[in-house]
Amino acid sequence: MARKHEGHVVGIDLGTTYSCVAVWLEEKNRVEIIHNDEGNKITPSFVAFTDAQRLAVSVSNVYYISGVRVKCLCWSPCFIGHAKRLIGRKFSDPVVQKDILLWPFKVIAGVNDKPTISVKYKGQEKLLCAEEISSIVLTNMKEVAEAYLESPVKNAVVTVPAYFNDSQRKATMDAGAIAGLNVVRIINEPTAAAIAYGLDKRSNCDGERNIFVFDLGGGTFDVSLLTIKGDVFEVKATSGNTHLGGEDFDNRMLNYFVKEFNRKNKVDITRNPRALRRLRTSCEKAKRTLSFKLVTAIEIDYLYEDIDFSTSLTRVKFEEINMGLFNECMKIVESCFVDSKMDKGGVHDIVLVGGSSRIPKVQELLRNFFNGKELCKSINPDEAVAYGAAVQAAVLSEGIKDVPNLVLRDVTPLSLGISVHDDRIMNVVVPRNTSVPFKMTNQYLTSKDNQYSALIEVYEGERAKVSDNNMLGFFRLSGLPSVPRGHPLDVCFAIDENGILTVSAEERSTGSKNEITITNDKERLSRVEIEKLIQEAKEYHAEDEKFLRKAKVMNALDDCIYKLRNALKNKNVKLKLSFQKNKKINHAITVAKDLLHEKNQGNEVDVLEDHLKELESMLDHLVIKTV
Repeated sequence: MARKHEGHVVGIDLGTTYSCVAVWLEEKNRVEIIHNDEGNKITPSFVAFTDAQRLAVSVSNVYYISGVRVKCLCWSPCFIGHAKRLIGRKFSDPVVQKDILLWPFKVIAGVNDKPTISVKYKGQEKLLCAEEISSIVLTNMKEVAEAYLESPVKNAVVTVPAYFNDSQRKATMDAGAIAGLNVVRIINEPTAAAIAYGLDKRSNCDGERNIFVFDLGGGTFDVSLLTIKGDVFEVKATSGNTHLGGEDFDNRMLNYFVKEFNRKNKVDITRNPRALRRLRTSCEKAKRTLSFKLVTAIEIDYLYEDIDFSTSLTRVKFEEINMGLFNECMKIVESCFVDSKMDKGGVHDIVLVGGSSRIPKVQELLRNFFNGKELCKSINPDEAVAYGAAVQAAVLSEGIKDVPNLVLRDVTPLSLGISVHDDRIMNVVVPRNTSVPFKMTNQYLTSKDNQYSALIEVYEGERAKVSDNNMLGFFRLSGLPSVPRGHPLDVCFAIDENGILTVSAEERSTGSKNEITITNDKERLSRVEIEKLIQEAKEYHAEDEKFLRKAKVMNALDDCIYKLRNALKNKNVKLKLSFQKNKKINHAITVAKDLLHEKNQGNEVDVLEDHLKELESMLDHLVIKTV
């Protein structure tokens, strides 16, 4: 029986490019997707580092960077994102090495080959791991939920790609801990989407209903095949690629236009970060436009020095540029059915999830794969995952009476096994797509005469050589009897409903037994490190609150200057305003402009607020004169 948790348990979709938070409202008996403070239901998964602060990015944030008022540009070096593509990976991972060539921020190797992001913060270099970046995004989601619920939020169900490995899942839990959240359950994104879609379908179907979820997001791709029967949502198979999504389509477009610019102007812009950032932004915008138009224009003034870039892109050309990636998606779809041993004709509903699932060619290929079957578009692809997570959160909450009856049976995304013999072969104990929870035992034989102990190394992955798979942990079984080689040992793998893996080994004649609960401590942040980062996050929060207060005053002051200048141009004001009053107002405007200048950024917020009150009083007086 799953443990129940007090207070609100929210559902969070922690995405590569956007995140979303939702909660089950008992009084309305439904899920509420929670708006952020700007009224948007999704929030960019980016963090801004300015001269004065760090904060989560919203769609239309305005920041003062080096004293200049600028709008958020997520491909600027001071904006850090894509943590989901780094979390739980090693710096030496070829995938990471390929990505860092495309990102505007700097990534270096940290302790234990952990990728570490280098940022300039308050004039100094600060090193951050992916968990810290994700924790800031999660903190933002937590605060959005708290503002809506008007009560503290301590517990959350967080979603991850179905194909995330053990390291990535546990690193995500660490990010939650740093954000002050108890991650009560990690669930797979397509499974959450299936819950969102299937919750209301249960009453309309007799017997089983097979649902295929196609989840193509900004940075990851997952597919899952589920069967709904009564209250049971059972995952039959899952497949995916944790490094395939909208950003990869953007990268293909970027490379194409870099070559076109070089061909037209004989200029290589690959070493110009600013030009690449501007071109990438235009590529992403063009990609979105081509989901509902057949052609779009790309116009960038002064892309490189004094050279403008003007071109057009048709939907057909966009599809040609990315057809290799689209075909990769379909191969993954096919592999899911091979693993499930289910015929695609047995699927009742095909559910689209993730922003990139809106691409017409992707939908066409998917429709053709299912022999012309219509795709289900009845749920919002940006919100479905958070919706399903919120339902699962309600199931795990204490005191909710009318929560939906729901039993979730998921699967292992990767095979689990041990290293056998000296040739380092991966011997699979638990094949991928095995239903969770489970307990499986295999018998192995000792490889040497009079072997007094056996080293049990636990791996996950699909490769034949253990060195090509992900090592989860190891332990030694000692006290074996002095007998010839070929003596039997029992190795047992067990995963509980929370996905915690325990591996044990036993020699029956002597009763010798040992086991390990896989915590992946080597790759994870230690308890001390997490507590240190939690404390830092609290300190940052206090600083951020102070900075936000100051930023709002500075924006209000800037707006007040603008309104005063316009008011002084009014004919009625000119006629009624004395020379002395006019002079006083203009002097106050000059002082305000000076306060906003870069060299005076150190002014305390109280000074700014006092001057703002003075200007607002003057503005009110001028407004009266216009009547």
